[in-house]
Amino acid sequence: MKLKWIKRMSVGAAIAVLTAFFVVGCGSTEKQNNGSLSTDSSQDISEVSTKQEVPEKSEVPKKSADELKREKVEQYLADMTTEEKVAQLFVITPETITDVQTVTAAGNATRKALEKYPVGGMVYMKANLVSEDQTKKLLENTKTMYKEIADLPIFLTVDEEGGTVARIAGNDGFSIENVGSMNLIGESGDTDKAYEVGVTIGTYLSDLGFNVDFAPVADVLTNSENQIVAKRSFGSPPTNVCLAQADELVTNMVLAEMKGFEETGILSCVKHFPGHGCTIGDTHEGYAYTDKTREELQQEELVPFQEACANGVPFVMVAHISAPNVIGDNTPSSLSPVMITDILRNEWNYDGIVITDALNMGAIVQNYSSADAAVKALQAGADMLLMPENFQEAYQGVLDALENGTLTQEQIDCSVRRILNVKLSMQ
Repeated sequence: MKLKWIKRMSVGAAIAVLTAFFVVGCGSTEKQNNGSLSTDSSQDISEVSTKQEVPEKSEVPKKSADELKREKVEQYLADMTTEEKVAQLFVITPETITDVQTVTAAGNATRKALEKYPVGGMVYMKANLVSEDQTKKLLENTKTMYKEIADLPIFLTVDEEGGTVARIAGNDGFSIENVGSMNLIGESGDTDKAYEVGVTIGTYLSDLGFNVDFAPVADVLTNSENQIVAKRSFGSPPTNVCLAQADELVTNMVLAEMKGFEETGILSCVKHFPGHGCTIGDTHEGYAYTDKTREELQQEELVPFQEACANGVPFVMVAHISAPNVIGDNTPSSLSPVMITDILRNEWNYDGIVITDALNMGAIVQNYSSADAAVKALQAGADMLLMPENFQEAYQGVLDALENGTLTQEQIDCSVRRILNVKLSMQ
């Protein structure tokens, strides 16, 4: 404060005051040397004469990583058109939008298709995957084009479970060994082997350029006559699963495989909720159902899915299974608000991506148009629509439903937020 006062005085007066301070300071030192006074007074004068009052700065709290990501999601959402949002809801084969019979390269046809329909993801079949170098180039070019068009990552997906469902392992164009069927892994009772499956598959998928695998299978095989997931499931009742409880065994195996996928940069998708292991019939061909009640399903079939959700699995695939004693009618689970909204969302608080099983399967196409199936799945709470029989019809059907109020913008925004949340985590 005294320095500010000195600045306001004349030069001569200032010199006089400073001279006085100097004399006082020297005098106190001399007296201290004589043992009669301490130097406290000179320290006080020095401190007062040199210190200036600095106003305190109010600290702006730093935003957390989650807050920053939420802001980024909202910015992307605000910048998207309705058509772009609706396109994000679909995962389709590359042939669907390119009109090429079998896509093995991503060139001008792919670019034009993605400019018109910037879909959320692509799913690739064995015919698309000819060799390691070809697959890497196909996926890299698709990823690069999509980033330039949408400024986002694209989900590059595949069905690579191991065993009987593998698009790459065992493919003549690749020198990749199949990890074997999951029922054999389950019979071993060793979760380390399930983890190794996740690491092995995840490593070669990641190296090729994929980022999503529609695995692991979380079905508990409780119907011995069910051949749909017989070799694809980790477990069935204790008679052939090392005396372990089937639901506990499958849960532990699924979580271990998920961990392997996560460590290799692959997003996992548990399937086929609410459980294909107890069903009669094949949804690929037509109607498939379980007559179990909710309480019965909760004892075994639902357990691995609930635990996967609690452990943050990025995707849950909902099957076209009918469960009349849970839903109240024969509506497929993939189109059921009871299964998706009531159980997955409200009871389990799952906020990841819910994707339907392929919508070109018999259980759907025999009973619903592509537009109806797409709209009903979204009404039920699904976020993404896998392989509708007629993509253009399904896409337009969703836009029409928004126009006439069957679907709301809020519903679409909620789904796109979940998709963006995962995609921005990949960057």
